[in-house]
Amino acid sequence: MKMKTVVAVTLLCSLWSSLSAQEEKSKWKAGIDLVSSYVWRGLYLSNAAVQPSLVFESGGFSAGAWGSASFDGVMEADLFVGYTFGFGLSLGVTDYYFPSLEGGNDYFDISKESGSHIFELNGSYEISRLRFSANWVLNESRGAGSAGGDKYFEVAYAIGNITLFAGGGDGLQSLSGDLKLTNIGISATKELQITPSFQLPVTCSAIFNPDRERLYLVAALAF
Repeated sequence: MKMKTVVAVTLLCSLWSSLSAQEEKSKWKAGIDLVSSYVWRGLYLSNAAVQPSLVFESGGFSAGAWGSASFDGVMEADLFVGYTFGFGLSLGVTDYYFPSLEGGNDYFDISKESGSHIFELNGSYEISRLRFSANWVLNESRGAGSAGGDKYFEVAYAIGNITLFAGGGDGLQSLSGDLKLTNIGISATKELQITPSFQLPVTCSAIFNPDRERLYLVAALAF
Protein backbone atom coordinates (compact mmCIF):
# COMPACT_ATOMS: atom_id res chain seq x y z
CA MET A 1 0.00 0.00 0.00
CA LYS A 2 2.80 2.37 0.85
CA MET A 3 4.48 1.77 -2.51
CA LYS A 4 1.21 2.40 -4.36
CA THR A 5 0.76 5.62 -2.43
CA VAL A 6 4.26 6.78 -3.32
CA VAL A 7 3.66 5.94 -6.99
CA ALA A 8 0.31 7.75 -7.00
CA VAL A 9 1.79 10.84 -5.37
CA THR A 10 4.72 10.77 -7.81
CA LEU A 11 2.36 10.53 -10.80
CA LEU A 12 0.23 13.41 -9.47
CA CYS A 13 3.30 15.56 -8.92
CA SER A 14 4.58 14.77 -12.42
CA LEU A 15 1.18 15.61 -13.93
CA TRP A 16 1.00 18.88 -12.00
CA SER A 17 4.52 19.84 -13.08
CA SER A 18 3.67 19.06 -16.69
CA LEU A 19 0.47 21.12 -16.59
CA SER A 20 2.28 24.01 -14.90
CA ALA A 21 5.01 23.95 -17.54
CA GLN A 22 2.40 23.95 -20.31
CA GLU A 23 0.61 26.87 -18.64
CA GLU A 24 3.83 28.86 -18.42
CA LYS A 25 4.49 28.22 -22.11
CA SER A 26 0.93 29.01 -23.18
CA LYS A 27 0.68 31.30 -26.18
CA TRP A 28 -2.83 32.37 -25.21
CA LYS A 29 -3.38 35.43 -23.04
CA ALA A 30 -6.63 36.61 -21.48
CA GLY A 31 -7.25 39.99 -19.91
CA ILE A 32 -9.92 42.40 -18.82
CA ASP A 33 -9.96 46.18 -18.36
CA LEU A 34 -12.42 48.31 -16.43
CA VAL A 35 -12.61 51.88 -17.75
CA SER A 36 -14.43 54.92 -16.36
CA SER A 37 -15.38 55.89 -19.92
CA TYR A 38 -14.51 54.60 -23.38
CA VAL A 39 -12.62 57.22 -25.39
CA TRP A 40 -11.09 55.99 -28.67
CA ARG A 41 -8.63 58.23 -30.53
CA GLY A 42 -10.20 61.28 -28.95
CA LEU A 43 -13.79 60.18 -29.65
CA TYR A 44 -16.14 59.54 -26.73
CA LEU A 45 -17.92 56.23 -27.45
CA SER A 46 -19.54 55.26 -24.13
CA ASN A 47 -19.55 55.64 -20.36
CA ALA A 48 -17.97 53.10 -17.96
CA ALA A 49 -17.28 49.76 -19.63
CA VAL A 50 -15.89 46.26 -19.19
CA GLN A 51 -13.37 45.40 -21.92
CA PRO A 52 -12.24 41.75 -22.22
CA SER A 53 -9.54 40.45 -24.55
CA LEU A 54 -8.23 37.08 -25.75
CA VAL A 55 -4.94 37.01 -27.70
CA PHE A 56 -2.80 34.28 -29.29
CA GLU A 57 0.89 35.14 -29.72
CA SER A 58 3.63 33.14 -31.39
CA GLY A 59 6.90 34.82 -32.31
CA GLY A 60 5.98 38.07 -34.00
CA PHE A 61 2.50 36.84 -34.96
CA SER A 62 -0.58 37.77 -32.95
CA ALA A 63 -4.32 37.29 -33.42
CA GLY A 64 -7.24 37.73 -31.11
CA ALA A 65 -10.45 39.35 -30.04
CA TRP A 66 -11.24 42.47 -28.03
CA GLY A 67 -14.57 43.75 -26.81
CA SER A 68 -16.31 46.49 -24.87
CA ALA A 69 -19.63 46.36 -23.03
CA SER A 70 -20.66 49.62 -21.40
CA PHE A 71 -23.22 50.30 -18.73
CA ASP A 72 -25.23 52.43 -21.16
CA GLY A 73 -25.65 49.56 -23.61
CA VAL A 74 -22.95 50.38 -26.18
CA MET A 75 -21.19 47.21 -27.35
CA GLU A 76 -18.20 46.42 -29.54
CA ALA A 77 -16.60 43.11 -30.59
CA ASP A 78 -13.37 43.29 -32.62
CA LEU A 79 -11.15 40.70 -34.30
CA PHE A 80 -7.56 41.42 -35.27
CA VAL A 81 -4.46 39.82 -36.72
CA GLY A 82 -0.96 41.25 -37.03
CA TYR A 83 2.76 40.68 -37.20
CA THR A 84 5.59 42.54 -35.45
CA PHE A 85 9.02 42.47 -37.07
CA GLY A 86 12.23 42.48 -35.08
CA PHE A 87 13.19 46.01 -36.16
CA GLY A 88 10.08 47.66 -34.67
CA LEU A 89 7.57 47.58 -37.56
CA SER A 90 4.09 46.18 -36.90
CA LEU A 91 1.44 45.52 -39.57
CA GLY A 92 -2.09 44.21 -39.14
CA VAL A 93 -5.79 44.40 -39.90
CA THR A 94 -8.71 44.95 -37.51
CA ASP A 95 -12.43 44.23 -37.90
CA TYR A 96 -14.41 46.59 -35.64
CA TYR A 97 -17.96 45.31 -35.11
CA PHE A 98 -20.70 47.25 -33.29
CA PRO A 99 -23.62 44.90 -32.47
CA SER A 100 -25.48 47.52 -30.41
CA LEU A 101 -26.00 49.86 -33.38
CA GLU A 102 -29.61 50.16 -34.44
CA GLY A 103 -30.22 47.64 -37.21
CA GLY A 104 -26.62 46.42 -36.92
CA ASN A 105 -27.13 43.09 -35.19
CA ASP A 106 -26.53 40.96 -38.32
CA TYR A 107 -22.88 39.98 -38.03
CA PHE A 108 -22.63 38.92 -41.68
CA ASP A 109 -24.00 42.20 -43.03
CA ILE A 110 -20.98 44.10 -44.35
CA SER A 111 -22.89 46.30 -46.79
CA LYS A 112 -22.26 50.04 -46.83
CA GLU A 113 -25.99 50.76 -46.38
CA SER A 114 -26.67 48.86 -43.15
CA GLY A 115 -23.50 47.06 -42.08
CA SER A 116 -21.88 47.75 -38.72
CA HIS A 117 -18.33 46.57 -39.47
CA ILE A 118 -15.28 48.76 -40.03
CA PHE A 119 -12.26 47.04 -41.61
CA GLU A 120 -8.99 48.85 -41.02
CA LEU A 121 -5.35 48.37 -41.97
CA ASN A 122 -2.99 49.14 -39.10
CA GLY A 123 0.69 50.00 -39.15
CA SER A 124 3.14 51.27 -36.54
CA TYR A 125 6.86 51.75 -36.11
CA GLU A 126 8.55 51.93 -32.73
CA ILE A 127 12.09 53.07 -32.10
CA SER A 128 13.38 53.57 -28.56
CA ARG A 129 10.67 55.56 -26.74
CA LEU A 130 9.00 56.90 -29.89
CA ARG A 131 6.11 55.27 -31.72
CA PHE A 132 4.45 56.30 -34.99
CA SER A 133 1.18 54.73 -36.16
CA ALA A 134 -1.00 55.02 -39.26
CA ASN A 135 -4.42 53.48 -39.92
CA TRP A 136 -6.57 53.31 -43.02
CA VAL A 137 -10.23 52.21 -43.24
CA LEU A 138 -11.01 49.95 -46.19
CA ASN A 139 -14.79 50.11 -46.37
CA GLU A 140 -17.74 52.48 -46.26
CA SER A 141 -20.18 51.61 -43.48
CA ARG A 142 -22.99 54.07 -42.93
CA GLY A 143 -24.12 52.18 -39.84
CA ALA A 144 -20.73 52.45 -38.16
CA GLY A 145 -19.95 55.88 -39.61
CA SER A 146 -16.97 55.19 -41.88
CA ALA A 147 -16.69 56.77 -45.31
CA GLY A 148 -14.05 54.43 -46.71
CA GLY A 149 -10.49 55.63 -46.95
CA ASP A 150 -10.69 57.22 -43.47
CA LYS A 151 -7.20 57.83 -42.06
CA TYR A 152 -5.79 58.26 -38.57
CA PHE A 153 -2.19 59.10 -37.62
CA GLU A 154 -0.59 59.25 -34.19
CA VAL A 155 2.78 59.83 -32.56
CA ALA A 156 3.52 58.82 -28.95
CA TYR A 157 6.53 59.27 -26.68
CA ALA A 158 7.10 57.30 -23.47
CA ILE A 159 9.08 58.60 -20.49
CA GLY A 160 9.10 56.04 -17.71
CA ASN A 161 5.47 55.48 -16.73
CA ILE A 162 4.31 58.58 -18.65
CA THR A 163 3.17 58.59 -22.30
CA LEU A 164 2.55 61.72 -24.34
CA PHE A 165 0.51 61.36 -27.53
CA ALA A 166 -1.00 63.38 -30.37
CA GLY A 167 -3.09 62.18 -33.26
CA GLY A 168 -5.59 63.18 -35.88
CA GLY A 169 -7.56 61.93 -38.83
CA ASP A 170 -10.29 62.51 -41.37
CA GLY A 171 -13.53 60.71 -42.28
CA LEU A 172 -15.24 59.35 -39.19
CA GLN A 173 -12.54 60.91 -37.03
CA SER A 174 -13.44 64.57 -37.58
CA LEU A 175 -16.62 66.62 -37.61
CA SER A 176 -16.07 67.99 -41.13
CA GLY A 177 -14.59 64.80 -42.55
CA ASP A 178 -11.35 66.65 -43.30
CA LEU A 179 -8.01 65.90 -41.67
CA LYS A 180 -8.06 67.39 -38.15
CA LEU A 181 -6.12 67.13 -34.91
CA THR A 182 -8.44 65.10 -32.69
CA ASN A 183 -6.47 63.40 -29.92
CA ILE A 184 -3.91 65.11 -27.65
CA GLY A 185 -3.11 63.82 -24.21
CA ILE A 186 -1.01 62.29 -21.50
CA SER A 187 -1.27 58.94 -19.72
CA ALA A 188 0.35 57.76 -16.49
CA THR A 189 0.45 54.19 -15.17
CA LYS A 190 0.96 53.10 -11.56
CA GLU A 191 1.16 49.63 -10.02
CA LEU A 192 -1.10 49.33 -6.99
CA GLN A 193 0.25 46.79 -4.49
CA ILE A 194 -2.82 44.73 -3.53
CA THR A 195 -0.97 41.84 -1.84
CA PRO A 196 2.76 41.04 -1.47
CA SER A 197 2.56 39.01 -4.70
CA PHE A 198 -0.17 40.82 -6.64
CA GLN A 199 -0.08 44.23 -8.30
CA LEU A 200 -2.89 45.97 -10.17
CA PRO A 201 -1.95 48.37 -13.01
CA VAL A 202 -3.93 51.62 -12.97
CA THR A 203 -3.76 54.07 -15.87
CA CYS A 204 -5.12 57.61 -15.82
CA SER A 205 -5.36 59.68 -19.00
CA ALA A 206 -6.19 63.29 -19.81
CA ILE A 207 -7.43 63.50 -23.41
CA PHE A 208 -8.29 66.65 -25.36
CA ASN A 209 -10.06 66.67 -28.71
CA PRO A 210 -9.46 70.09 -30.36
CA ASP A 211 -11.83 69.31 -33.23
CA ARG A 212 -14.79 68.73 -30.89
CA GLU A 213 -13.48 71.02 -28.14
CA ARG A 214 -13.86 68.32 -25.50
CA LEU A 215 -11.66 67.28 -22.57
CA TYR A 216 -11.91 63.77 -21.09
CA LEU A 217 -10.36 62.24 -17.97
CA VAL A 218 -10.26 58.44 -18.08
CA ALA A 219 -9.17 55.86 -15.50
CA ALA A 220 -8.52 52.19 -16.34
CA LEU A 221 -7.84 49.08 -14.25
CA ALA A 222 -6.13 46.15 -15.99
CA PHE A 223 -6.51 42.54 -14.79
